[in-house]
Amino acid sequence: MAASWEWDDTLFAGTAPYYRRGRLPYAPGLAEVLAKALRLDGTGRLLDVGCGPGVLALDLAHLFREVVGLDPDGGMIAEAEREAARRAVTGAARWVRARAEELPAGLGAFTVVTFGQSFHWMDRDRVAATVRDLLEPGGALVHVADVKTDPVAPDGDDLPHPAVPHDAVRDLVGRYLGPVRRAGRGTLPQGTPDGEAAVFARAGFTGPEHHVVPGGQALERTEDDAVAGVFSLSFSAPHLFGVRRAAFERDLRRLLREASPSGRFSVRQPGTEVFVWRTAGPVA
Repeated sequence: MAASWEWDDTLFAGTAPYYRRGRLPYAPGLAEVLAKALRLDGTGRLLDVGCGPGVLALDLAHLFREVVGLDPDGGMIAEAEREAARRAVTGAARWVRARAEELPAGLGAFTVVTFGQSFHWMDRDRVAATVRDLLEPGGALVHVADVKTDPVAPDGDDLPHPAVPHDAVRDLVGRYLGPVRRAGRGTLPQGTPDGEAAVFARAGFTGPEHHVVPGGQALERTEDDAVAGVFSLSFSAPHLFGVRRAAFERDLRRLLREASPSGRFSVRQPGTEVFVWRTAGPVA
């Protein structure tokens, strides 16, 4: 990550209402893969760091005695609380508004700590070392991400609707916000960092064990889903458009209708990658 960029609390401001609808789900079977890999049996505690609106934490809640979701965005925490209430898992779920860098935050020890496509926003070496100390002996850190090599709408795929025109959408965002990627009050010309494996190894974890949950299912998306997807992203968060937000949304919807007059789009479910990093000894 660019040395000049610093996190600020506007990074995902206003994106929470759009996140669950706009983002593609993790591949079906993720919970089952983790249950088998980690021998989860409904006991133990899960900490989901950068939990957003609780997507990953709530999907895994039945595998633990307690789940704790941690996120610095108040809107995300509020959405997670609402979804937990809707699923009637409030007694087993706790939501904490805080940055990962504020851990341990008096939260106790955990059997498993997950990062669902969130680790790149953090002071990674600091957070990894802290998480190592938070885990019980034999605990595991789990990094979850979409399979980046999966084509979400391959050319010639026999799908019932057109693909969302992602390249055209990115161009439209650039016309409104400029060519350099926005990130909160700053910019990320080089994007977010990778190389998580080296970070986890430096923190004293062993591994990883690599699991792939296959995707490939045909999903249908509406125009509203596609709009939500754009507004769920840090580099096109609603607040970045200021007084031009309504104009941007009109242009976005016009672009989407030109790509699919029916307002329906098709996409292939991406697979999900799971990297399991261990502390000393197996999970009991």
